[in-house]
Amino acid sequence: MIRWAGHILVIALLTVLTQLGGLAWLFALTFRRRFLAFALAYGTLWGLAMATAPLSGRVPLPCSGGPLVMQSILYCALNRHYVTPELRDAAQDLARQMDTRFPGTVTLALDGNFPFGDGFPLLPHLSHDDGQKLDLAFYYTDASGAYLPGRARSPIGYFAFEQGPTDCPPAFPTLRWNLDWLQPLFRDRPLDPDRTRAVLVLLAEDPRIGRIFVEPHLARRLAVADPKIRFQGCRAARHDDHIHIQL
Repeated sequence: MIRWAGHILVIALLTVLTQLGGLAWLFALTFRRRFLAFALAYGTLWGLAMATAPLSGRVPLPCSGGPLVMQSILYCALNRHYVTPELRDAAQDLARQMDTRFPGTVTLALDGNFPFGDGFPLLPHLSHDDGQKLDLAFYYTDASGAYLPGRARSPIGYFAFEQGPTDCPPAFPTLRWNLDWLQPLFRDRPLDPDRTRAVLVLLAEDPRIGRIFVEPHLARRLAVADPKIRFQGCRAARHDDHIHIQL
């Protein structure tokens, strides 16, 4: 009983992380070389998702090369790089515009959505469940102010916060994690104000984009304002480590 409870836990965890991993582990349970069977099954499902997700209205964002790329190969491996074709086009157009305005600029995408099924949650996000939402990393410089192409402060692009004032009181339950203990572990890379300001302006000007979430203190610091640029609320995750966009 304990053994099967452990397998159920693994299936649940892999499903939450990758959508398809739980199915691969269930398949692998019928083989003696379980981990090898899992790797082969997951790789097969991953490839099938790449081929068939467009039939259900989701397309993958590029995992390498070009002015738009996933921040980490981990997002691709975990099937978290899918969006609708319209959002993909908007993100690619944005990256090309940024590269034109600031030659050599690489725009990094973070969590998008899973390949299949509206309503399937992409934890820990509250709303990434329909292919119409995407997170983008900030742009950073080195200590001298030189732009660092394709670099973020944290290994996954999240949780390295730009500190600033907030009106949010302590609350429970909440996804507004401050993670103070984690901040000293991240690289000391200043925010690139010109590129980050420009990307917010370009997003606000795009009629395909309906909402942009970023912390109010950061919008004030960058001197950007638009009805589309909003505060996500005190119980949602902080948005001074990334930009959330949606159609």
